[in-house]
Amino acid sequence: MDAERTLRNLDKPDARLSALFVVTGDDPLLTIEASDTIRHAARKAGYTDRKSLVMDARSDWGEVALTTQSGSLFGDKTLLEISIPTGKPGKTGAETLMSLAQTCRGVTDSDVLTIVALPRLDRATRETKWAQQLFTSSTLLDLPNVERNHLPQWIAERLSRQRQSVTADVLQWLADKVEGNLLAAHQEILKLALLFPEGELEASDVEQAVMNVARYDVFGLRDAMLAGDVERMLRTMAGLKAEGEALPLVLWAIGEEIRSLARVAQAGALGQDTSGILRSLRIFGAHERLARQAIARVSPNSWPAAVQHAHEVDRLIKGIQVAGRLHDPWEEMTRLAMRVTVGSSNR
Repeated sequence: MDAERTLRNLDKPDARLSALFVVTGDDPLLTIEASDTIRHAARKAGYTDRKSLVMDARSDWGEVALTTQSGSLFGDKTLLEISIPTGKPGKTGAETLMSLAQTCRGVTDSDVLTIVALPRLDRATRETKWAQQLFTSSTLLDLPNVERNHLPQWIAERLSRQRQSVTADVLQWLADKVEGNLLAAHQEILKLALLFPEGELEASDVEQAVMNVARYDVFGLRDAMLAGDVERMLRTMAGLKAEGEALPLVLWAIGEEIRSLARVAQAGALGQDTSGILRSLRIFGAHERLARQAIARVSPNSWPAAVQHAHEVDRLIKGIQVAGRLHDPWEEMTRLAMRVTVGSSNR
């Protein structure tokens, strides 16, 4: 059963709640909404005591075991939320999760309902014993990304929930403005419900409402650069400049990415395992897929020059002129991002 159908079933009056849910995915909006749906169903089912834990390999996992075994001190049904942002529970955590999975397998309406929230795991981690046991013993909500070409339809479905609609052209325009950011799209959709009545909305009304709070972010710039999307990269760069974003922050997003990918590209050229290096750099999920696109597009011997270029942009930001570079650091920043976006080796 897919995640969306599972979430819909949780709203039914006769829904039986399994003792263990696992929510995994890349997009924060989708994972937040999925967890909210489970919480709502749990409250209706009498889980009035709630406990939240953020865990990693260094955490005290004994607290998880204690809660799942003893439940609430006052005899209430307990909702336990375990967030593992790194996706790496460590040895003790893995053992605790396997024990939890074994205890919860096939159990419904237990005294303790547990939600385990994970990022999208890489292939090697998904194949570990703890992950496999957790996935097979739980109600698994594996939330797929909303790809850019599906975003207009996603927006249309969200608008329909509040009994509003727009034309296909406006849907495309909205998708372009939010730059693929579902949280931004969600905020705009909710705002349209507050500003306008039900029914089909005028394009001019939507444009005015969205343009008043249009935002561009450095991670959107990074993703456009990695994806090789020249138009989006230039548009986002211009938006950041127009909004007065701090130049050092923009350079950090671009420069750190270039330095990281230069390291990965060098390792690949030497025949080393790039997957391990990407994980050590905390590049995984959708970010990893985009990073691999950029590494494939840019020749290995071009990365050192790109790293040097980033250093020179840093000098420009500090007011130091660099021979052969433009005086405007924004323009030179754009040239730097373009190297990766189009795979150019030009200086």
